[in-house]
Amino acid sequence: MKLIRFGEVGSEKPGIQLANGDRIDVSSFGEDYTEDFFGNNGVERLAKWLEKHKDACERVASSVRLGSPICRPSKIVCVGLNYAKHAAESGMAIPKEPVLFFKATSSIVGPNDTVVLPRNSTKSDWEVELAIVIGKKASYVSEENAMDHIAGYVLHNDISERAFQLEREGQWVKGKSCDTFAPLGPFVATKEEIENPNNLNLWLKLNGKMMQNSSTSDFVFNVQEVVSYISQFMTLLPGDVISTGTPFGVGLGLNPPVYLKDGDVMELGIEGLGISKQQVIDYKG
Repeated sequence: MKLIRFGEVGSEKPGIQLANGDRIDVSSFGEDYTEDFFGNNGVERLAKWLEKHKDACERVASSVRLGSPICRPSKIVCVGLNYAKHAAESGMAIPKEPVLFFKATSSIVGPNDTVVLPRNSTKSDWEVELAIVIGKKASYVSEENAMDHIAGYVLHNDISERAFQLEREGQWVKGKSCDTFAPLGPFVATKEEIENPNNLNLWLKLNGKMMQNSSTSDFVFNVQEVVSYISQFMTLLPGDVISTGTPFGVGLGLNPPVYLKDGDVMELGIEGLGISKQQVIDYKG
């Protein structure tokens, strides 16, 4: 299944994107896509419910806004430098074990929402990423069992303010957590939809020009390794998001560097996970 949430900001309803691209409202199922939904076999229960009720569900017009397909997860855990070429363009060594940082859940927006450059931003950057959605509580999970704890996958633009991230004292989170810096979606593809998450094409265009074009086959640490590794340090809860890193082609790595500015448009996609598009504007507050 492809899980969507639609409607105005703060009033999103759960829905499904059908195989033909049509969208239907499943709010009469009675649950949003929350920790409780994912942790209580919500995907399986919804699939059974749809067998009886799909034809009675209202259609959602393509003009209706899509929100994040996950209702506020408990955390977003990100993996840094998880593609060798991206580590090189960032001037950093390939890590011997995954580099982890958090991204505030308050940064989450819909897949096509506006991205607002934060106050005093000078070096905001793009990062197309495959994100994992946890489906079952995970603590001290083995790599062999990691897939059992995954609900599905989602497209993520891990937007980063490089001056905040790299030139200010402290952890990377300051450059990652600005409002609107985590567009998610258009949908969560449940795991049976994605045959091999470790071999997916992913790409990003800036103002129509291809900037990133790579494959998750270039991971330093693959999906199973990442889920298992993170679970050694913290409990992953249903609905949590793990963003698995970005390939080469970010603005920081260009010579000279290129950063986002008012009026820019980012378009990005991952094989099997759809396409999102965000316009960039300056902070007006």
